[in-house]
Amino acid sequence: MDWHTLLNKSRLGDRPAKDESGRTAFLRDHDKIIFSGAFRRLARKTQVHPLATNDHVHNRLTHSLEVSCVGRTLGIRVGERLRSEGLLPSGIDSADFGDIVQSACLSHDIGNPPFGHTGERAIRAWFRHQGAPYLEQMTPAQRSDLTFFEGNAEGFRILTKSEYHLYDDGMRLTYATLATFLKYPWLSEKAAQDDCVRPGKYSAFLADAEAFNEVCRATGLVQLGPNHYARHPLTYLMEAADDFCYAIIDLEDGLEMDLLHWDEVYALLSPAIPDSDEVRKLIQSDIRVGRKAALLRGKIIETFIAAGVEAFIENYDALLNGTLQGDLISHCSKEVYNVVEDAKQLARKKVFEHPRKVELEIGAYEVISTLLNGLIEATVSYAKGDDSNYRHQRIIDLIGKHSFPPTLHDLPEQERIYQCIMRTVDFLSGMTDNYATYLAKQFAGMAETRY
Repeated sequence: MDWHTLLNKSRLGDRPAKDESGRTAFLRDHDKIIFSGAFRRLARKTQVHPLATNDHVHNRLTHSLEVSCVGRTLGIRVGERLRSEGLLPSGIDSADFGDIVQSACLSHDIGNPPFGHTGERAIRAWFRHQGAPYLEQMTPAQRSDLTFFEGNAEGFRILTKSEYHLYDDGMRLTYATLATFLKYPWLSEKAAQDDCVRPGKYSAFLADAEAFNEVCRATGLVQLGPNHYARHPLTYLMEAADDFCYAIIDLEDGLEMDLLHWDEVYALLSPAIPDSDEVRKLIQSDIRVGRKAALLRGKIIETFIAAGVEAFIENYDALLNGTLQGDLISHCSKEVYNVVEDAKQLARKKVFEHPRKVELEIGAYEVISTLLNGLIEATVSYAKGDDSNYRHQRIIDLIGKHSFPPTLHDLPEQERIYQCIMRTVDFLSGMTDNYATYLAKQFAGMAETRY
């Protein structure tokens, strides 16, 4: 792979790039994402704790903004190092790396359904059980989109189909940003196979295969098989930025909610904290632990970023050849790798298993099930041209008739059912935690007034 092709500025649909004074094509991507409704809704979507009442606890929006800051710095510093070592072709600016990674980071969670990963699992479970009869007419590849539902693939669908220009290339982002977004550059059918590198993970639905292949080819990603490509090198920076932030913010949220003790958090993070008089004075002070964690955060992230840049440079050839095994963090220094992995394990053990979180996750399954029972039944009736049920008609009005594919009625019935179900899953995935909970109550006859 080469940087001139990897950093393709053209937009989806082979539209020419638009550079303005003070705003490159990649910065335009950033602005389009920031101003989108899909991004704004992340403010009321679960990060770790569903429907958290503590305003200091992260949500998907604040997490995405923080990841984008780390990703931008990683991108710029990698670009600067490549420039200093003569590995960056002329005409490419290190700031372009930062802008592309920042945009990919901003959108990396944009397809998450309500209740985060619990919502993903609930959607998969519904289609494997209650929804199984609806899938009988579909092909195996179509069924895998639903039984292995993935927020990453829903995110690609938002960026390329459903946001802004509906069914006309969506946000119309640059090929470079879209390729960097593809964390798992293969379709759901591959994710269902035993030999998949990350079983159950993928970045595009079968319904979006055309746009997916267009992006991969336009950026020159190494093709490994049908609908299967090697990652864009900058994708590793997006993933690293996400993991670096998880390692810090999950523990900060744990401290904020009194689920973790300062001593255990400090002991875990200390290998990544530089030893200085300033740090020692801070550690020994009597300020509250939340502030200590916040004041140390920048120093820890700086250590992480430096390790990430070194890992990228040391594995440069493998990254450009599409042969790097594992993620970038697994190639970082042992100290940084251990801190990140230990932080994840502590969060899983003590933060993710908190009884309140477990209770809300159980409730999330019921919310998702209630919604899908009503939505899919109405959608399939609509796909078959059956308008005899008034409740179904009203549900279709709620989803919006205009939001279904414009060529829907020209398709065979089996394809209509598939496309309608995919659009309905779009509708569900776009809901916030609060709206999904409210709407499930309405569907169940427990009416509430919404202001």
